[in-house]
Amino acid sequence: MAKRIIGWLVLIPLCAVILVFALANRHPVPVNFNPLISVDPAAPGAGVPLFLIIYAVLFFGIALGGIAVWFAQGQHRRAERRWRKEAEKLQRELEGVRGRPARRETDPALAAADELA
Repeated sequence: MAKRIIGWLVLIPLCAVILVFALANRHPVPVNFNPLISVDPAAPGAGVPLFLIIYAVLFFGIALGGIAVWFAQGQHRRAERRWRKEAEKLQRELEGVRGRPARRETDPALAAADELA
């Protein structure tokens, strides 16, 4: 419960700051992907609001980071699947052994253990 309250205490001001930033940066800016050609801000054409450019770059960075982490964790996921399969196999084997009646008469070690008990 405390984590949820602290999360909201951080999330609400952060959302407010993002909203104020977006409202303050509504003016259109020219976008150019060629660094060798300068763009004249007075030239006619459509611009993109600055906050959209910044949000798009942030979203692209978050998505790229998520993809990189997903690829980096591939070995761990593979090992987890292998361990899970092995645990399921051992669980089935254990259930099979528990369901089978003990062969005390054929195994002298089990017969000796019964005599001691």
